[in-house]
Amino acid sequence: MTNSPSIEITDAAKNSHSENQTSWRDYFGFNTDHKVIGIQYLVTAFIFFLIAGLLAMLIRGELLTPELNLVDRPFYNSLFTMHGTIMIFLWIIPSLSGLANYLVPLMIGARDMAFPRLNAIAFWIVPPAGLFLLSSFFLPGGSAQSGWWSYPPLSIQNSSGHLLNGQLFWIVTIILLGISSIMTAVNFVTTIVWMRAPGMTFFRMPIFVWTVLSAQLLQLFFLPSLTGGLILLLFDLTLGTSIFRPFQGGNPILYQHMFWFYSHPTVYVWALPAFGIFSEILPAFSRNPLFGYRSVAIASFGIAIVSAFVWVHHMFASGTPGWMRMLFMFTTMLVAVPTGVKVLAWTATLWKSKLHLETPMLFALGGVVMFLFAGITGVMLGAVPFDLHVNNTHFIVGHFHYIVYNTITMALFGAIYFWFPKITGRMYAEGWGKLHFWLTLIGANLTFFPMFPLGLQGMVRRISSYDPEYTQWNAIASLGAFLLGISILPFIANIIGSWLMGTTASNNPWRATGLEWTTTSPPPRENFAEIPTVTFPPYSYGQPQAWSVDSQE
Repeated sequence: MTNSPSIEITDAAKNSHSENQTSWRDYFGFNTDHKVIGIQYLVTAFIFFLIAGLLAMLIRGELLTPELNLVDRPFYNSLFTMHGTIMIFLWIIPSLSGLANYLVPLMIGARDMAFPRLNAIAFWIVPPAGLFLLSSFFLPGGSAQSGWWSYPPLSIQNSSGHLLNGQLFWIVTIILLGISSIMTAVNFVTTIVWMRAPGMTFFRMPIFVWTVLSAQLLQLFFLPSLTGGLILLLFDLTLGTSIFRPFQGGNPILYQHMFWFYSHPTVYVWALPAFGIFSEILPAFSRNPLFGYRSVAIASFGIAIVSAFVWVHHMFASGTPGWMRMLFMFTTMLVAVPTGVKVLAWTATLWKSKLHLETPMLFALGGVVMFLFAGITGVMLGAVPFDLHVNNTHFIVGHFHYIVYNTITMALFGAIYFWFPKITGRMYAEGWGKLHFWLTLIGANLTFFPMFPLGLQGMVRRISSYDPEYTQWNAIASLGAFLLGISILPFIANIIGSWLMGTTASNNPWRATGLEWTTTSPPPRENFAEIPTVTFPPYSYGQPQAWSVDSQE
């Protein structure tokens, strides 16, 4: 045992790094390197994030005043449908896939993903599918207007009269993105189960890998339900079948079950990797080992298992029988138990530690605090009487955005700053990063917090004009949304400028303990000149030795 972490970077690794530099041209072609694919995912997803953000600002511009004075009602319906669809299916899911693509093989000591070609194919489905969806804006009847749920019978009424209509484009796009996600899930599960380095047991894996594994297992088990429901919806829309048509003997509630059977677990497909990001960043900047590592790992699987039995809480107002309401109210509340284990672990990790408040840590702390608020409102919505009171109001919108933006997107920004030196070999500008954080924190809360009092007062969501009594809170939310849009500008300037001209980063600028920090920045083509042998667990801050990296051909 030595008195400092033993991390060996051999001359062979350094030579491998210099001989395997990635060219900018590699990012525009069919490349099987998991690191290139990860960056392709992240950049593509961020472009769609900007597009969805512009749509959101149009929505908030319309809601700035009670009158309908910016867009007409059909186009407003298209705005919120496309905004939600793009943010979920073309920002959250691809960006998390990209981050995991880049990091998981490095974290487990693998040279690449299990199926590199399948990995590349899964990515190259995403850009055409996204462009196909956006092209529906130019159809005669416009894009889809039935929300990201696309509940029938609204979603199967072809009001435009054209065979090629916005709803058809929406369904085909989500089916294609679902196929991509299933390919990705197969790849991740196989890679994590079978390609770990010698000595990398399951309980030596970083928590981020645990959360990715849990999330991708959810994709494998539940995504076919949504895909099947969309195929049946496509039949009703194009072939004249009556599977979901209520006046021809169909059952629209069946679609809701098929949709939410996947679409509630998918919330944890997004949230679990965000929890994994928090579990990587908080120990690194508190210089403490993650408290209760095994409990946090097991809690990740616990969340995934319990989330399989909560989907009906989205349907409390859909004529659900009383016994089913009580059962799913209980299971919804039960999710708070493994989630609470994670929050306790993060809090204990920070307890009596000296915090280093660099930009990644600020985003992690902000995301955790806002997740607490999101979780509290989620438990409130799990209670049947309260859920029926605020059903289809802005309270639901506020809760959902505290999860999707104030937790998951905050985690993604923190992750980009945290691993930016490893990905690029450059350091970002700390001042610009902190400016980005504070603008995001203030803008996000100004935008989404007013939705809670609006919902309690009874303002229904998905409307473009409203009673004047709701003006004050809507004006605050709209101004917050504009500030949130502005907050992206320093991020873009910082990332591009630092990537091109930032100071050179060391291999481990944060003194973190993950295996990915033992290789060069950026890593060589196959990650490690020699496959490492892991003899100590992660999160060993303060212990004599964090990792032992032995030669292993």
